[in-house]
Formats: sequence, structure tokens, C-alpha cells
Amino acid sequence: MIFRVGARWRAADERLFDAATRWQLPVVDAVALRLTRWADHGVLWMAVAGALALAGGERERRAALRGMVSLGVASAVANGPAKWTVRRSRPGLDAVPTLRRLTRQPRTSSFPSGHSASAAGFATGVAMESPAAAVPVVVLAAGVAYGRVHTGVHYPGDVAAGVLLGAGCALLVRRSWPTRPARAGAARARSTDAPALSDGAGLIVVVNTGSGRADDADALSERLGNALPAAEVMVCGEGDDVAAVCDAAAGRARVLGVAGGDGTINTAAGAALDHDRPLAVFPSGTLNHFAGDLGISDVDDTVEAIRAGAAVHIDVATAGPGLHFLNTFSIGLYPELVRRREARERVIGKWPALAVALAEVLGRANPTTIEIDGEERCVWLLFGGNGRYHPAGFAPSWRERLDEGVVDVRIVDATSPLARTRLVAAVLTGALGRCRVYSEEVVSATRLRFVDDPAPRLARDGEWSDAPQELTVSVDERRLVVYRPAPTAD
Repeated sequence: MIFRVGARWRAADERLFDAATRWQLPVVDAVALRLTRWADHGVLWMAVAGALALAGGERERRAALRGMVSLGVASAVANGPAKWTVRRSRPGLDAVPTLRRLTRQPRTSSFPSGHSASAAGFATGVAMESPAAAVPVVVLAAGVAYGRVHTGVHYPGDVAAGVLLGAGCALLVRRSWPTRPARAGAARARSTDAPALSDGAGLIVVVNTGSGRADDADALSERLGNALPAAEVMVCGEGDDVAAVCDAAAGRARVLGVAGGDGTINTAAGAALDHDRPLAVFPSGTLNHFAGDLGISDVDDTVEAIRAGAAVHIDVATAGPGLHFLNTFSIGLYPELVRRREARERVIGKWPALAVALAEVLGRANPTTIEIDGEERCVWLLFGGNGRYHPAGFAPSWRERLDEGVVDVRIVDATSPLARTRLVAAVLTGALGRCRVYSEEVVSATRLRFVDDPAPRLARDGEWSDAPQELTVSVDERRLVVYRPAPTAD
């Protein structure tokens, strides 16, 4: 029975392939051939991801990143175990017009289509974060998938299997890295009054042009000049001491403003705390996690809040004197990953630098031995979040509140046999909560001491620095006042 069904399926698949080879339309011929060539080695999708990251907002940047991660998983599965398991010969090319054939014919198994899996994985990943941005991406993905049949390198069944596999891999990625809920953008915090600056008098905005996705200083100055004509803008270029500029600005401002990524905003937050000044955030970094938690997506959101004097009290966590963080803190693998990325990103770009750094760190990393509240542990990673992060598991993404007064501690243990392998398996299967190499706890404070590392490092809000041998991660007693638009009534 199984053999008869298999024979019928192959016969139907071959008939569909023959029908596609007989369909001759010059426009389709040209487009299908170009799309399938551009999709080789993921080049097309890397270009689309780059366009989304550069031209879009925070949602589009998350979509680009999720799309590339989903593509990577789909490509690895399709071109690895899937093709090794099912050995199917490529279609014959006798009926395919010469002008439609690829210059180089693939030699791997025909089933499933790796190009289709990658296309579907990327498109599905983008759609999970930004349905609007996914519309043209889905059209491109459909063109790539059909192009594999039109150019004669796959049967329709190979393509259908690839599409299902790619979409399934994107869903698997979402299980280990959940999407951020639409309503999670504005975390709750206690409202407070702040100076209402109708024209910006007393506001000094520090602009870091060295941030990953900093707005052009002239364009931002022009927007602020139109909206808040009395505000002052100070520009930090490459080589400038951002911390010193923020401290000087906070010393003479009524309100300190900052434009840059999460690391720059964290630096400005420390200056605002030290000088007891409200902070106004103008997001212009790569991912803008803190601005996302505030519910600020654009300069106009912050301008509206400044004019209205709308603000909230938020927690600022600390790992010791001068080591504040607004989002996250970590030791172990992540600081080294950030250090290696920063060393290359000005030459090859942030995302390629991150990929190279990730490959280096995962291949050569050694665990870190630390004392955690007096107990010696060997760990791959310790993560500390300023407040309770969601979801539970290895991919904390958002907070419901910014004023809980707690630290979210997550640890990846390195002492268990095959710890990294077990961790990866647990992440991919969504079983991280039951994995013995991983633990998490919400605490008011935790004391850490490096046992055998003479030059320890830590990362705060995406930037690395040297670490003291002993530190305590907790929430600062002082609260920071940050502008954000008042919530609208439903």
C-alpha cells in the first residue's frame, strides 16, 4: 500500500514538473532565473534583511534578525539531515529550455529544496515580527520557490517539502525565542511629574553618532530645532568620551536628553542619576530595547512627553559603583562575544561581526568559575535583568514593569556532562525549564566573586567593560525619572 501511494505521488509530481517545463513566458523565465540565482547562499535574504534593518523601525529590525535566524536553522536542516535521509535524483533537463537552465547544476539530493526551505524560513520569521513588511518578502519567497521548478532543478514536491520545512523551522525558533507581544512595548511604571518644556528650554540632548544606528546628527538637530527650538544639542563623534560629555551636560541642564543605542542611554542614565536630572530618550540605536520597554518608537514620542511633562519613575540596577544598567548585565560568554564583535563591526558591519564573533566564542570558549552568594559555580553564562523579564527561558525579551525592585538572574551551568549540547537541545525543543544545566531566579540582590579569572569582564546593556573581582548585583536605591507619553484611555 505504501509503495503504491509513493509511486502515485512520484507520478503526480513528475506530471506537475512536465507542465511547468511547458509553460513558456519570457517575463517569468527571466524573473525566475534571476531570483533563484540571487538566492544562492542566502545572498538575496541577507540583502533584504539589511534593507529592513536600515530602513525600518524596531519591529522591522527584529523581523530581519528573526528571519535570518530562521533561515539559518532551515538551511542547516534541509541541506543536512533532510537531504542525507531522502536521496532523490534531480529532474531530467531534456524538456527544460536551455535559456532557463542554471549555469551550474546542483549535485545534491533533490529532496527537499534547500532554497525553498531558506526562503520560507526567512519569510515566516519576518512575518512573525512584522506582517506588513512580510508581504513583499512572501512574494519574493514564492518566486524563489517556484523558480526552482521553473529552472528544472527540483520537482514541485521537493519545493513543497522545503516550504513546509522552512516554515516549521521558523516555528521551532519561535518556541525557543518567543516573539514579543504587541502590547508588551510599554512596560508599566509609576507615573510622576517632570518639567514641562514647551519649547525645550533647559533641555540638553547628547547625540552619539557612533551608535549602531544613530540618526544623522544634522537631521536630528533639525527635527529638535523645529519641535523644541530652545533645546541644545551636543554631538559626540568617534573618539569622544560619551560619559564625560553626558556628565557635563547633566551638570548644567534642567533635563538631560540622549540619542543613541542602549549603551549610550545607560551612560546618560548614570549621569542623570548622579545629578538628579530627568532623562529624555531619543532612540537611535540598533535594537533600542530600553526605548521599546518605555513605549517610545520615535523622536515625536519623546517630544510629546517633554511638552506635556509626562514621565515615570523607573528602577536602575547596579553591579557596583559606576556599573549601572537599565536592561541587562552578564558575565561569561556574552562579554567576550560583545568584545569580539566591537573589534570588527566598524570594518565589516555589526551583524557580520556578530556572526564571526559567535563562531569564535562558541568554538574556543572556556567556562567561568564564580562564587554566587558564597556557593562556587562553574558557568557558561550568568544573566541579570533589571526587573522580571519575560518569557521564562533562555531568550528573555520584555518586561511588564520597570519598577519592581528585583533582579532576574539566569544561569547556564558548565559542570554537567555535555552541558552545551544539552542546553542547545533544550532550547530547540522548548524544554529549557526542565533542563538541569539552566536555572533562573528572581532576587533582590546577588553577590558574585570571580574565583580564578585575573582579568574578568562583564557586559551591561550591550557593551563590555572590565569587572572588579567582587560585585553585588542589585537595584539602586535611587529612582530615575524618564519622560514617556502618558498612556491613552482604551
